[in-house]
Amino acid sequence: MKKVVVGLSGGVDSSVAAYLLKEQGYEVIGLFMKNWHDDSVTISEECPWLEDSNDALIVAEKLGIPFQTVDLSAEYKERIVDYMFNEYERGRTPNPDVLCNREIKFDVFLNLALQLGADYVATGHYCRKGVVKNEDGSETYQLLAGADANKDQSYFLCQLSQEQLAKTLFPIGELQKPEVRQIASENELITADKKDSQGLCFIGKVRLPDFLQQKLKPKKGVIVEVPSDTPQLQKEIPSFRNKENELAFYAEKPSYDIADGKIVGEHQGAHYFTKGQRKGLDVGGTKEPLFVIETDVEENVIYTGQGKSHPGLYRRTLFVQNDELHWVRPDLALKVDETMEVRARIRYRQPLESATLYKVDAGLYVDFKNKQSAITEGQFVAWYVGDELIGSGVIS
Repeated sequence: MKKVVVGLSGGVDSSVAAYLLKEQGYEVIGLFMKNWHDDSVTISEECPWLEDSNDALIVAEKLGIPFQTVDLSAEYKERIVDYMFNEYERGRTPNPDVLCNREIKFDVFLNLALQLGADYVATGHYCRKGVVKNEDGSETYQLLAGADANKDQSYFLCQLSQEQLAKTLFPIGELQKPEVRQIASENELITADKKDSQGLCFIGKVRLPDFLQQKLKPKKGVIVEVPSDTPQLQKEIPSFRNKENELAFYAEKPSYDIADGKIVGEHQGAHYFTKGQRKGLDVGGTKEPLFVIETDVEENVIYTGQGKSHPGLYRRTLFVQNDELHWVRPDLALKVDETMEVRARIRYRQPLESATLYKVDAGLYVDFKNKQSAITEGQFVAWYVGDELIGSGVIS
């Protein structure tokens, strides 16, 4: 009998994943990951992990499977939280959920499960795993979008490797969310009607600015409003020597100066803000709401523009450096000067957009057919062929 360790989070998705695996004849063990107990950085007055671990325990008892809690908070702090603070300090916007999957669930947790003699780990993610049989008898694993288009979570797993996929099962990937809740309800699992968790992966409810302020000190600076007809945004298109030249031109961000606009307010630190952000600026009196179009953490200035169609929000092309480039399918990786037609997204829940990948010496350009709003450094771009996610990278 194959042994599977399920990451029981205290939510309905992982509860049903454990139930389905047991029904399929696996020997199932439930593990709850405790990822936070640093009192120097309070998350909120509530303590969600206690309630969640309790729910996970009740589910395990109902299913008749062994259960234990594992404390991964030291690894979580080092690999996720410290990284987040470091990225925000540099004026980039990290995605903790993608990192949590790569670094914690499918690395630290996976290794722990293998030490317990598990053949696989399983999670309650809405995605599917495919297998391609190779001529030499080996297998290549595919990361496929979840059958429920509204809940598809493949983007969050965009950094997984073949080695990690080989050892992973996604039991609810073929189901729709209402079906998952129905299974939980029919089997009287306590999590059947529990709301989906929000907030940082495994930490729970958190207001990001409050969280960041505990490590990144407030620093007063100015908010500048840049008009949509500023010269930086009306660049003349030169004649290009080659394709790489053209892509570099379209990938280049405009750089602003205080003189390019007017000062309309103050902020408490450019490192708390991210491109495309509207809330938290507290500037009134404009015809349309202001959106952050750029942050300058060196000079501690936030540049904003009126309305969500401000040209400063849009770019067609982005770049991923080689050391930030990851192929879920290494067999499909591009060589220098090769191109590939894909569909890509730069954030979770964004509809997939047509794009072309261009491999150059230093990395990879992702050239979208349509301009994208708020392409943000530090976030992940992921690309798909059909419903298979084949690669991803950190936007630089």
